[in-house]
Amino acid sequence: MSIINVTKDSFEQEVLQSAEPVLVDFWASWCAPCRMMGATLEEYTGLHPEQKIAKVNVDEEMELAQTYGVMSIPSLLIFRGGELLHQSTGYCTVQELEELLAQAR
Repeated sequence: MSIINVTKDSFEQEVLQSAEPVLVDFWASWCAPCRMMGATLEEYTGLHPEQKIAKVNVDEEMELAQTYGVMSIPSLLIFRGGELLHQSTGYCTVQELEELLAQAR
């Protein structure tokens, strides 16, 4: 699976209605830690192609960011069955992502 970009129009279908756990990265193009997190997510996807990862650009989707209380970026949220299971802020390593997502399965 590749990393997908979601908007308020596709969030419910791609994230909330997803059968498998979804990692959602709230980010912005001007944010250096977000760019680092993006590279780590690409690496993670290479190791775990079965994992669904979605990205939400907070500059374009402020309403989604507000809905989920995103105050700092990068923010990573994990959803399963439409339920928010975990939320963290800041950069994570591939190993930390693996640990977080193992708990969501």
